[in-house]
Amino acid sequence: MKIVGVTACTAGIAHTYIVAQKIKDAAEAAGHACKIETQGTIGADNVLTGEEIAAADVVIIAHDIAVDTARFTGKKVVDIPISVAMKNPKSLIATIEKKLTQ
Repeated sequence: MKIVGVTACTAGIAHTYIVAQKIKDAAEAAGHACKIETQGTIGADNVLTGEEIAAADVVIIAHDIAVDTARFTGKKVVDIPISVAMKNPKSLIATIEKKLTQ
């Protein structure tokens, strides 16, 4: 499965980047390709391309602030608070796997 996503927290410092890494690590450990864009205090980093979004099976938006989701129209989107992804990224990936195979 190909996973893309965006993380963005209120302060845009630690949690944004920690959660991006946790999601990526959990996805890759489960055998999936994953790229996560971070939207922090320095702006967007690791920005998703249109091609990456088009090729993705699912989009994860883990955030506590507004994220523009217009570019994900037509994709399966998992929209969750950043704290959910922080606490249990492996469970998040497992839940997505189950939902996509049903």
